[in-house]
Amino acid sequence: DGFQWLVAEVGLGHVGAVLSLEVSRLARSCSDWYRLLEICALTDTLVVDDEGVYDPGAHNDRLLLGFKGSMSEAELHWLKSRLQGGKQSKAEQGSLRFRLPIGLVYDPAGRIVLDPDEAVQEAVRLVFSLFEQSTSALAVVSAFAQQHLRFPTRWWGGKRADELIWSRLTHERVLNILHSPLYAGAYVYGRTKSRRHVLPGEEPRIKGRTRRVKQEDWPIVLLDAHPSYISWEHFLRNQRQLDDNRTWRAEEHRGAVREGPSLLQGIVLCGSCGRRMGIRYQRDGSLLMYECHQLHAQLAARTCQTMRGDRIDQAVVACFLEAIEPAHLEVALSALDQVEARAKQIDQQWQRQIERAQYEADLARRRYKAVDPDNRLVARSLEREWNEKLAEVEKLEREHALLPQAKALVLTGEQREQIRRLAHDLPAIWHASTTTFIERKQLMRWLIKDVTLSKRGNVIDAAIRWQTEALTHLAIPRHKKSWEERQTSPQVVDRVRELSPTQTNAQIAAVLNEEGEQAGMGGSLTVSKIEWIRYAYHVPAGCPERPKAAPTGQRGDGRYSARATADLLNVDVSTIADWCKTGQLESVRSTPLGPRWITLTPEIIAELGKPIKRQWKQRNTRTIE
Repeated sequence: DGFQWLVAEVGLGHVGAVLSLEVSRLARSCSDWYRLLEICALTDTLVVDDEGVYDPGAHNDRLLLGFKGSMSEAELHWLKSRLQGGKQSKAEQGSLRFRLPIGLVYDPAGRIVLDPDEAVQEAVRLVFSLFEQSTSALAVVSAFAQQHLRFPTRWWGGKRADELIWSRLTHERVLNILHSPLYAGAYVYGRTKSRRHVLPGEEPRIKGRTRRVKQEDWPIVLLDAHPSYISWEHFLRNQRQLDDNRTWRAEEHRGAVREGPSLLQGIVLCGSCGRRMGIRYQRDGSLLMYECHQLHAQLAARTCQTMRGDRIDQAVVACFLEAIEPAHLEVALSALDQVEARAKQIDQQWQRQIERAQYEADLARRRYKAVDPDNRLVARSLEREWNEKLAEVEKLEREHALLPQAKALVLTGEQREQIRRLAHDLPAIWHASTTTFIERKQLMRWLIKDVTLSKRGNVIDAAIRWQTEALTHLAIPRHKKSWEERQTSPQVVDRVRELSPTQTNAQIAAVLNEEGEQAGMGGSLTVSKIEWIRYAYHVPAGCPERPKAAPTGQRGDGRYSARATADLLNVDVSTIADWCKTGQLESVRSTPLGPRWITLTPEIIAELGKPIKRQWKQRNTRTIE
């Protein structure tokens, strides 16, 4: 601001001469320095230092001033290079100091050590422990919130330097802790890099933009440089897990486990395009669908695949439980240790908070006791502070007592033996209502790397790739489509085709109903449904109800129509009707007034047949006048 004010005053002609101890210090860059000289030359302003008086309008003086400005800028560059070199040298030795994350402090000798406060140490260790169990940074925040735990923050610099403040844990704090290699005992320099040049579309910044450097590009990494909370291998495992939890570029990352019922969330791949498939819930979450819609969402192309996921999850879970069966006992004991360790850590964190609050209350009591009783102004203030600290202790103790998780702190011998017995029946543990979907997904991800789904006709080909790169192929029956569910079963069609040559539609319906068969839409089979099956599947009728459907006059069951019977016996159709009524001929009718179908044997034909068919002549009626 001072240099800008100087340029403005010179430009307005308010200045006759610019006085300085060293003129090259007026500007920190050649561009600003030459601009000042040009303005001084236009306004006839002189430049004066301890070595002489210069007229920027004169060529020789201006050349000398320009040379001094260039030398000043070069000097700044050399100073900066030396300072950066000094920082680099100290960083290579691990002695360059910078602000440490919570849980680490500098001792009087300048070495990095663990925070002497046990509550701070246990809070940091609890973060790593919860992340190892849940594999999600947000799940760590949720666990702290459910337990009403606080996380420490230590002030850096100022009047409140090294003051410890306990507040709610945030997602950003958890990510910073998990990404910091200092907790693994590594001294790292060069994790960030500043960029000053502006990319297209960016707003210019004086200090540039800071970006993270990839882990493999860190210039200085000194392992085991100071005490640590976790090992270096544990830190690398956390980085891989955090990278896998990312939702950016979903085809490359599985993402963190979610609360939904889809057990293959994040590990299911499309067998057509190789992309990671998404999840869609229908019917208020009761129907699970796997679909590959990335091409449709990004390029407006057709969706690759869509399939129901309930049978797929069941088949993969059955294969998973079969594969993990030899390690049932180890899994149960590991789960037991994790439950006890987590409960112990949470209880210790609560005890440390209560202990700190009690210490602050005792400190306030001692201050109150040490004050002069006659100094009531100070005594009242200290008494009020003492009461506030006591109220804080009472509040923490009450919250700790109301937490239901405290019941899981100690497991009896009977409970341990019950868990060991359940270890031999892992499916019961898997399907138990107390086992959450998150726990099931985490257990599956320990063994299964991904599952590739492909449609193959009426089956779904599921290729399970284990963490050992071994492959297991499953053929899962595909759910029928809506029209397939309403379609008559092949068994019923084959049965109708088998019975058609010798039985009528009504007889076929009666036989199939006795056998327990049903129509495609459900319910019993009727004559109209049998007729539709014949029409749809081109099944010829061997025993029709109508005489016209039998050109020869004889059905598949051997019965003859009334007209065919009359022709064989050389009688009239009315005679056949009379013989059926009197019982001389055996016949059947589907309805009371329907056509008759008559049984004929050689004996009946020989007994009732006429040698010549009798011809009836119409009698002429004469009219008598």
